[in-house]
Amino acid sequence: MLTGQGGLPMARVETPVSTGEIYLQGAHVTHFQSKGEAPLLFLSRESKFTAGAAIRGGVPVIFPWFGAKDGAPAHGFARINAWDLVGAEMVPTGETILRFKLPGTVDPSGAEWMLEYIVSVGETLGLELVATNSSGQKDFTFENCLHTYFLVGDINSTSVIGLKGVKYRDKVENFAEKTEANPTIRISGEVDRVYTDTTATVEMRDDKLRRRILVEKAGSASTVVWNPWIAKSKQMSDFGDEEYLQMVCVESGNVGKNWITLKPGESSRLKVKLASARL
Repeated sequence: MLTGQGGLPMARVETPVSTGEIYLQGAHVTHFQSKGEAPLLFLSRESKFTAGAAIRGGVPVIFPWFGAKDGAPAHGFARINAWDLVGAEMVPTGETILRFKLPGTVDPSGAEWMLEYIVSVGETLGLELVATNSSGQKDFTFENCLHTYFLVGDINSTSVIGLKGVKYRDKVENFAEKTEANPTIRISGEVDRVYTDTTATVEMRDDKLRRRILVEKAGSASTVVWNPWIAKSKQMSDFGDEEYLQMVCVESGNVGKNWITLKPGESSRLKVKLASARL
């Protein structure tokens, strides 16, 4: 275990083909880089790295709710609590697998649950969030999301592909319900959309860095696309004014109408595989 920024404990993984960094606060993956490539994940230079505060960038773990909630931390508490690193191993395929656990917690509803997170660092970055309802009698309803920030060379030369025909809620336009008409999404202003009922792989094409990024997922019915653009960037103290030009979030999870309910003893698995290749 190493000491990372802000004095927070961090694990660093080096494989023959890639490197990764994961902070115990939030089990937060802040860095993944294949050898010979630019980093896959965006991390704000203004991120605070303070105990109990969310890290801006990388892959925040959103659980057990998505978005704001009165009297509670935005996007839940999994991303701001300390997790335990309970296992690490290198498998014969060359990947290093780290296992994290958030100590069992009682939800405000009275349901008890357990959260595990498995991070695989190799030729690709693999993420698996496992939620278990450990209650004896109560159902447990929640939202989850792996809120992935991707580094791009220039947002103006980046496109998102794979969501044509999918319905979404447009937060920028007062949560209006729309259907994506474009096979290729280009971002030229603030974007904050929750696409629902979609299990499709999403591809990003980054003409500036000359690479394509694939977001493959399982156990996820929602995809969120977000870029704060100019005005929102200036309002965030942990985000640089011009950093919106080098990032886009393509998030995988189950939010809004796609929330999950587990009966006692049941588990859900949210799996994401992130891969990149040259254009």
